[in-house]
Amino acid sequence: MSSLRLHTSHEDQTYGVGVTIGALTEAGDILALWGELGAGKTLLARGIARGLGVPSHIPITSPTFTFINEYDGRLHLYHLDLYRLSNPEELETLPWKEAVCGEGVAVIEWPDRLGEELPDERWDVQMIVTDDESRTIVIEVHGEREEERLRALAGELDESIKILDE
Repeated sequence: MSSLRLHTSHEDQTYGVGVTIGALTEAGDILALWGELGAGKTLLARGIARGLGVPSHIPITSPTFTFINEYDGRLHLYHLDLYRLSNPEELETLPWKEAVCGEGVAVIEWPDRLGEELPDERWDVQMIVTDDESRTIVIEVHGEREEERLRALAGELDESIKILDE
């Protein structure tokens, strides 16, 4: 199993998928969140933060203008939103390498903006809008060890989350 396709029918389920992912993350994990504006990438990132143990009183917001927000939980979370990155040279003014190559967990919205700098070893999470609240979430992992972790994720998901056949 190198990919997992899920269907969530409302925001609470999408958030719950994030919580489950966050609970299973390990130091050095990179989660690349793909999807159009409004697909729920930040909602999923908020769930991941809660799954990592970031306290609920700390707001998890999209770092659209600051590019990187950091949070302390079981592991340090780097939440990158590269939507407003206009060219790759801007990356040199940001501490993004520490976020992506460090011992914490990196969640990256708009990972395509990293271009060739996007690490090969990562979890790709594609958010596909199916209607106002429902989403198809496709999680693809790279590496044999990651496949075992993806199977573990499938086993930990709330029973209300529908796993779709590929």
